Amino acid sequence: MRNFLFLLFTVGTISLASAQDKKDITVADLYQKGTFSQKSVYGINWMNDGRYYSAQESNDIVKFDVTTGEKVETILDGDQLTPTITFNSYSFSADESKVLLMTDRESIYRRSYKAQFYVYDLGSKKLSKLSKGGPQSYATFSPDGSKVAFVRENNLFYVDLSDMKEVQVTEDGKFNHLIHGSTDWVYEEELSFTRAFEWSGDGKNLFYLTFDESGVREYNMQVWHNGQLYPEDYRFKYPKAGEDNSVVSGTVYSLENNKKQSVKLSSEKEFYIARIKRTESASTLSLVRLNRLQNKLDILHLNTNTGEVKEILSEKYDTYVDVDFVDELTYLKDGKHFIHASEKSGFKHLYLYTIDGQLKNQITSGNWEVRSLEGVNEKGKKATVYYTSTEKSAMERNFYSIDLKGKNKVLLRGEEGTHAIDMSGDQKYYIDYYSSATQPLNVSLYQTDGNKKIKLLEDNKQLESVAGEYGLQPKEFFTFKTVDGSILNGYMLKPENFDANKQYPVLIYQYSGPGSQNVLNSWGGSHYYWHQLLTQKGYIIAVIDTRGTGGRGAAFKKITYKQLGKYEVEDHIEGAKYLANLPYVNEDRIGIWGWSYGGYMSSLALFKGADVFKAAVAVAPVTNWRFYDTIYTERYMDTPQNNPSGYDDNSPTSHVEKLKGNYLLIHGTGDDNVHFQNAVALQNALIAKGKQFDSFYYPDRAHAVYKDNARIHLFTLMTDWVLENL
Repeated sequence: MRNFLFLLFTVGTISLASAQDKKDITVADLYQKGTFSQKSVYGINWMNDGRYYSAQESNDIVKFDVTTGEKVETILDGDQLTPTITFNSYSFSADESKVLLMTDRESIYRRSYKAQFYVYDLGSKKLSKLSKGGPQSYATFSPDGSKVAFVRENNLFYVDLSDMKEVQVTEDGKFNHLIHGSTDWVYEEELSFTRAFEWSGDGKNLFYLTFDESGVREYNMQVWHNGQLYPEDYRFKYPKAGEDNSVVSGTVYSLENNKKQSVKLSSEKEFYIARIKRTESASTLSLVRLNRLQNKLDILHLNTNTGEVKEILSEKYDTYVDVDFVDELTYLKDGKHFIHASEKSGFKHLYLYTIDGQLKNQITSGNWEVRSLEGVNEKGKKATVYYTSTEKSAMERNFYSIDLKGKNKVLLRGEEGTHAIDMSGDQKYYIDYYSSATQPLNVSLYQTDGNKKIKLLEDNKQLESVAGEYGLQPKEFFTFKTVDGSILNGYMLKPENFDANKQYPVLIYQYSGPGSQNVLNSWGGSHYYWHQLLTQKGYIIAVIDTRGTGGRGAAFKKITYKQLGKYEVEDHIEGAKYLANLPYVNEDRIGIWGWSYGGYMSSLALFKGADVFKAAVAVAPVTNWRFYDTIYTERYMDTPQNNPSGYDDNSPTSHVEKLKGNYLLIHGTGDDNVHFQNAVALQNALIAKGKQFDSFYYPDRAHAVYKDNARIHLFTLMTDWVLENL
């Protein structure tokens, strides 16, 4: 079946330059010159009065009137502070009387960091350094703004801002042994969760998690430090699939009497506390708990006065729960209800519950997915819920409102493409970040009442002009049937002056991981401009989403459960066959590439599809899921003890004897996420079978292979290799 859905440029969109005057794209344009930089509106902080928002401009905090879109006040002039500081980011206390300023931010892993914090009192104009005891992490105001809690060197502290007295809550935190108030590596990476403490609503108590890492095995990552005489052995706790996790416990600390009360988080030995959040109650915190296999989700309510934990809601699945995907838990201001997102119907939808966990009604329904809950307006006769969804298309995101009873649905932003929404706290205004395949990012401010556009904040006209100058090619969407009859989505980028009577080589790009999506009606995409560079070299680029990817419901996404790689590689082989049958494709020159999960998939596709693919590039691939971490891997695969064949049957290391084509394997030796070990194991397996291949490693570079000129080197390497080998 050859069902093409062509997306063509229309009048008023980008007009492409003629072949005679278009400019050539270089790798330096992508990673050095910023030629295709897309502007946006960053750092928006909606203020308590929804008529205003603040944003950081250079070293200032500036206040804007949303009704005019104009700047009305400079709240803080960073250059006039004493002492003089340059801040990276800021946050207000709840009453907006104080500002917490972050300086000297230093990343640790993907989300974790340490920094120096300062507190600025807007009334007294006084700037105070939060702590003189060393860098802090995750500094957070108490609800009344009188205190700030933070983590330093695996211990929890707070500072009373009235006298700047620092109180140490825990004292036995130790690297690679015990962590108080922040999460371990695997929580941070796979649950998107770093700050493991929270204030009670009345500010009288601090609840925090403790991670006992003493039983977790260490990963040893050699760090070469640019050729120092002896490399450093950097050891950190990394639980691989089936191995021991940290032992997690909870404690409530009373600020009034300095007493600590242990909290029983589960009757099971192994579990995850995936979320901690405040409710409308002064003494109730909400916890989201998962069992180790992540097929059961519980919502718990913790009484911070008594330490009692009550299970409010529980959901069990035959496959898994991805807590990042259903992370919409919202407690209503009436103190009597909450909204919870669930895939229990087969599609992610929103549900209204009473505060004790009784289902009141389903809010959204249909064979489509809610993507994000944007806000709830409880004022007026009918409370209104705002959300984005895939109702119009799995490849689009549109913005809707609906009442709490699931009635009176209204489409607020229906332009074809993708809409990401940033809504004011009182839901009176929203900012729409919109793009489509033919339209770079447009950022606009709207008044919710009447759905009235107030101001265009950014239109990226300069990028439109640059796209024309360089002759960027349009996405042409297509579909094809895979082996089980499922219809899969893809798009192509064709060379300029494409001639259907000629035959072109094709490079397929994909990620393919559970719930991911590359095929969207949006501007750009992963490595989009490098793909455009390759079209100038005469290649067709095809981007494909396989079974197991997102936007199309739980059954489509979760088919890969316990068999990662099996269905995705079938689909890429079938996709390559579909492309090979097109009259303008050279069937002998089809390649595939990807990064991380995509590198795993490109490796497996080249090996198992040896008669279809001529070449593959794999950057930082997993080569056997036994090497990867507990939370991610076991969510989709169960443990290797329970599912050994699932781990091994679709491991690239199990199929090296099938290699026929050209293969380039790339990895950073400083990858704390997908360890260099993966590349080493695959290389050894290929060597054992006498297979020739190309490989390149980047010393001390992490998973993103970025720092110290590495990214421009990497894409120059890949460009040259593709030109020579495909």
